[in-house]
Amino acid sequence: MTMPALLPILALTILLMTGCNNATDSAERMPPQPISGDDICHVCGMFITEFEGPKGQAFMQSHSDARKFCSTLEMFVFLQQPENQTQLRHAYVHDVGVTPWEAPKDDAFIPAADAWYVVGHDRRGSMGHTLAPFSSHEHAEQFAVVHGGEIITYDDIDLELLTRLGRHEGSGHAAHSMAQ
Repeated sequence: MTMPALLPILALTILLMTGCNNATDSAERMPPQPISGDDICHVCGMFITEFEGPKGQAFMQSHSDARKFCSTLEMFVFLQQPENQTQLRHAYVHDVGVTPWEAPKDDAFIPAADAWYVVGHDRRGSMGHTLAPFSSHEHAEQFAVVHGGEIITYDDIDLELLTRLGRHEGSGHAAHSMAQ
């Protein structure tokens, strides 16, 4: 083949490769979405803003909009389901070290994978006991001193822990060793 004949093939190859690059861009981290009074929990269907405590949102491979949750417990139960584990792109939770427990603000969302969590504390979320997320280990420690519980990381969260929280085991200061 001559050089002029190769040019259209080369141009098509570059165009296709550029298109693949744009597909990768769409998988980049989406920013957290505001939670409005009309938003309902993806798991239980309750209005999210009608309840206290940290909320969560997750971006899945198959959806461009966030799945929103009335509590961190609801979000993590959803994410731990086998059909969802491989579909997660990224998730956000409220940093309750910088926003009020009673009415968390949209500008306080942090990446869920980077947070420290206090479990087994005495504060309630929309579905009872929930995970209290913090961007700072120091804030998590301060919260645990006042409200009880144990500090864990994102990687410590599993269905066994979530089941125990859902059954209200280990509430308050009696929650030590909950993540084991």
